[in-house]
Amino acid sequence: MQITDWQAIIFDFDGVVAESGKIKTQAFADLYHEYGEEVVAAVVQHHNQNGGMSRYRKFHYYQQHFLAKPPLTPVEEHALDLRFSKLVVEAVIAVDAVLGANELIHQQAARIPLFVASGTPETELKIIVEKRGLAPYFKEVRGSPTLKQTLVAEILSAHHLTPESTLMIGDALVDYESAHANGLAFLGRVYPGDPNPFPAHVKVVPDLCTLVN
Repeated sequence: MQITDWQAIIFDFDGVVAESGKIKTQAFADLYHEYGEEVVAAVVQHHNQNGGMSRYRKFHYYQQHFLAKPPLTPVEEHALDLRFSKLVVEAVIAVDAVLGANELIHQQAARIPLFVASGTPETELKIIVEKRGLAPYFKEVRGSPTLKQTLVAEILSAHHLTPESTLMIGDALVDYESAHANGLAFLGRVYPGDPNPFPAHVKVVPDLCTLVN
């Protein structure tokens, strides 16, 4: 896969740009710690199997399926969101980059438009990208609550991108599904030692070093 073949790249963020996947996992464990080990184990398993899904959808799912409580109210959802943000934002700002990610972004931003499409809330994501010094390199940074498939479609439309000439890089099945639904090429990033969530035909890499010229 030659990086120069592409006219635009859409990046997921956690686990693709920043090595922050484990931070989010620990935050979910901490958030549901008061409900006991079984609930924490179920939450962590679901979170790991549904990377890229917005935290809001997960909050509602866990409330219904793991806590057997009435549906979350907007006030309860907001309170969970604030607690989660306090657990993750500073840590994600400070965490190491995925190997090769910063170099790839710096290199390719001078050649083609780059974008972020993430399950992280958009306002929070923009702060993180800014604090990590990456905002100047991206044409647009998009996040939840909009579904990732829709984010990708909106980026393609707004910037008049040809799907066949656009690459998406992600670390979760929802990233692959969103790319596939929109006709994009896809490259999977799998953290060394983690299970591969992608279909067998999908090309995967342990980091982004091989993409740097």
